[in-house]
Amino acid sequence: MWQPRSTITLLLLPLTLLFAIFLYSGYRFSSKIIPMASIQPLRSLIVNPTSKHTATVIFIHGLGDSGNGWKPVADIFQRDPAMSHIKWVLPHAPERPVTANMGISMPSWFDIISFGFESREDEKGMIETMSSINALISAELSSTDIDASRIVLGGFSQGAAMSLLTGLTSERKLAGVVALSGWLPLKSKFQAMTTPHTTQTPVFWGHGTSDPLVLYRFGTESREFLTSKIGFKLTTGLTAGLDFRSYQGMAHSTCQTELDDLRAWLKRIIPQDSE
Repeated sequence: MWQPRSTITLLLLPLTLLFAIFLYSGYRFSSKIIPMASIQPLRSLIVNPTSKHTATVIFIHGLGDSGNGWKPVADIFQRDPAMSHIKWVLPHAPERPVTANMGISMPSWFDIISFGFESREDEKGMIETMSSINALISAELSSTDIDASRIVLGGFSQGAAMSLLTGLTSERKLAGVVALSGWLPLKSKFQAMTTPHTTQTPVFWGHGTSDPLVLYRFGTESREFLTSKIGFKLTTGLTAGLDFRSYQGMAHSTCQTELDDLRAWLKRIIPQDSE
């Protein structure tokens, strides 16, 4: 079972800190608009396609990791001839103090505020990261010939949360969104943030039943919210709806079965251009 580097780092932290990092409630959304001029471009690791470029996957790593942590997955997928057309963009999170980690700076897409189920979320940090990810998508569109409908946005853990928040509220209709071992943040405001594209955007969600960090129930509660409140349809093996996969016994990591399922989903969502 392969683990992103962020997971290994987190396992060294006290157990109480681990739960404080990932358990959230009391969602609230700020309407503050971040001026584009204030957005610092994200540094990214690029894995270029080995055939004609017709699709891009932007994958957002988890807390304490970097884009390098997911390069092995990109390399494995790219060796599949049916995925050689995909460019992988693996951005690096900026370092920032993490409040729940005694203020120590580490790569993080937003701050972790405090312990407990009633902890507030770092709205400002999330909004800033949404702006940075959207700017990254804009840069990809302006520098290539591909359309937004050929871009998949995905992530692991904290990166999954940001991918869901960004990809499902975007004014652009992306090819799809991937959430591995994540949760949907800002639930109390998410419905007001949706667009006509939200439920038309395919989602692949993988979650381990034994995840001790982002608990499995956080995934199922997010699934229930997306289906009952937002209108997503649960599907399996299709190019639409929410494809939610449970992996028995998997902790806060990925496994070969999940990667195989993700590979098959990506082939359906952004197939190789036949032209």
